[in-house]
Parts: sequence; C-alpha cells; structure tokens
Amino acid sequence: MPLDHYVSLGRSGLRVSPLCLGTMTFGEEWGWGATVEDSRELLAAYVDRGGNFIDTANIYTKGHSEAIIGDAFAKGGPLAGRRDSVVIATKFMGNLHPGDPNGGGAGRKAVIRACEDSLRRLRTDHVDLYWAHFWDRRTPIEELMQTLDDLVRQGKVRYVGFSDHPAWVCVQAQYEARLRGWTPLVALQIEYSLLQRTVEADLMPMAREMGLGVTPWSPLRAGILTGKYRRDERPEVGTTRVAKDSKFLNEHTYAIVDLLVEIAEDHGCSPAQVALAWVQGRAGVTSTIIGVRSMRHLEDNLGALDVELRDEDVSRLDELTKPSLPFPCDFLDGVRTAIQHGATIDGESRDPWPLGPAGDDDRW
Repeated sequence: MPLDHYVSLGRSGLRVSPLCLGTMTFGEEWGWGATVEDSRELLAAYVDRGGNFIDTANIYTKGHSEAIIGDAFAKGGPLAGRRDSVVIATKFMGNLHPGDPNGGGAGRKAVIRACEDSLRRLRTDHVDLYWAHFWDRRTPIEELMQTLDDLVRQGKVRYVGFSDHPAWVCVQAQYEARLRGWTPLVALQIEYSLLQRTVEADLMPMAREMGLGVTPWSPLRAGILTGKYRRDERPEVGTTRVAKDSKFLNEHTYAIVDLLVEIAEDHGCSPAQVALAWVQGRAGVTSTIIGVRSMRHLEDNLGALDVELRDEDVSRLDELTKPSLPFPCDFLDGVRTAIQHGATIDGESRDPWPLGPAGDDDRW
C-alpha cells in the first residue's frame, strides 16, 4: 500500500495517509530529538513521498516542534506553498506557563489560549485536527466540547479528537456533542502495539461504535520492537530511555522480538516493519503514528506499507501477545452460548467489534 493511499479518518470526510508522521522528536530541547535541519528534511521527505498527516503537540520540545513545522511550510521553507495539501494535527492540555493554574487543561480559558499559541507557532490560520492530549478530570466534559465546537465554528479548527482518555469519557463527550448539536469527535489517539494490547478491552470497541478513527502511538514501544534490544544485546541500565523502564525488557518481550525477527527474515523486511504492519492491520486503525529521528528510520518505517503479513503470521503474533483483559471481557465470551442456545443468529459469525486484521472497505 503506498503512502498516498489515503484513508477516511473515522466517520468523517477527512482523508489521511496510512502512516502519520509524529513529530515529538522534532527539536533537541528534551536531549534526544532531531536537529532543526534534520527535522525539516524528514518533513520534506515524508510529504514528497505522498504523506499528508503530521502530528504534533503544544508541549512537544516545549513548543519547538510546532515552530519547526510552521517554518517548514512558511515562505522560504522547504514546503512553502504546500500547507493546504497536508493535515496538521496538534494537541492541547499541557501547561507551558509555569505557575499559571489556567495555563493548561481543558477549561475554556486554557483551550482558547493554547489554540491561539499553536496557530502562531504553526504559522497558520487553522488546525486540521485538534486533539485533547489527555484527560483533565477537573473540567466538565460539556465545557470542553462546547469550547471545541466554538473553535470549529470560528474556523480555527476543522476536526476534533481525543488522545489518551478513558473509553467512558469518550462516549460521554460524543453524546454530549451529538445531543447538543456540537462538533463530534472523529478520532482517538492511544498507545497500541504488540506490547500494549489492553486497549482491546474497551477503547478499540468503543472507537468503532462511536465512529472514531484510531491513530496508535508508540507502535514500536520506544524502539523495543525494532529488534535492536536482544537477549545478548541488552542496554546497560540507565543508558537509554528504554532501559529506565525495565518492565518491558523481560523474557516475554525477547520472545516477541524473536518472533518478529523470524517473520521479518521470511518476508525479507525488518522486525520494525513487521510490528508496524501488524498494528496498521488491526480493525479500527486508520493511521499509525511513526516517530523518527533520521532518514534511515523514516525509510524503514515507510517500508512497512509494502509488507503483507500472512494469516499465519498474524495468528502467531496474536497468540504470543494475547493480553489479559479486565472483567467482564472473559465472562461475556463465556456466556455467548446462553444467548444462542445452539441456534444460528444472523450476523453472529461476524464479531461486532472485530480486533483482528482490518478490511479494505474504508480505504480510498
């Protein structure tokens, strides 16, 4: 599948690339990102290949990520004149104003200020997709949804979505919007990978029912699923970001990496490409977010679009990474026969919330 084989984002008319360019790595303020020059080169290469979906946030590298993107599309930048051909998504919620209790969060004052600041850094008059970055427990959901609707009506935002919110909050927000005639959510951004499948309990089924296109982040789990960490090549504790989170560097993870390497060798591709192809193939996933710091990483990640996993490959990865889901998931699976009583129910052969490979019915 080519990068310019665009996909409808959820229940909307917005078409985006199957791989989204994440830009949390743009800027060196956090100590591990790409330089401005490298970031601009990555942006240009992605867009030149047909990519049109760029994801950032107001707090990424303290606002510098947004500024890099804005400069790239401005006059004199490598992508000058091409702003309208791309979908720029950014997020609000994080506080960039120390000491100001209204500098972040989902309150009307904070959201409007964050939007204005992002527009200035991005050097544009609108954001194509505006994400609520994470859940603000202290702000009424109706206040947030009305504020987002106001921004859409003012032309400053085109579409809205939620990132890292509980499923029940997303449902509440969606129904507040529908019942009040406000702008509904069209997308959900969540962590999803072979090492993070618990979202299959509630978030993924909810997204499909609510018409939300899913854009997974960290599909390679901070590089763990690229295969660069092996049993005999373990990072020294404290030397990398990954090594600081040792709970993921265990025997189960190394078994997953072994299987990725085996499948990759069979397909003549990289383990990272297999892991990305698995995520992108999940039902409900629209566009997977990739985070890169070099052209080598970008080219490798984009190569995942050429990988076609066999049913056997997917089944082996599914079985090895099968998550332990909370109640009542297992219970409900066990009582299906109590509903059917041996009879065949129309449509029962099709899972109403399939979590396996996606079909092609929603692709352009």
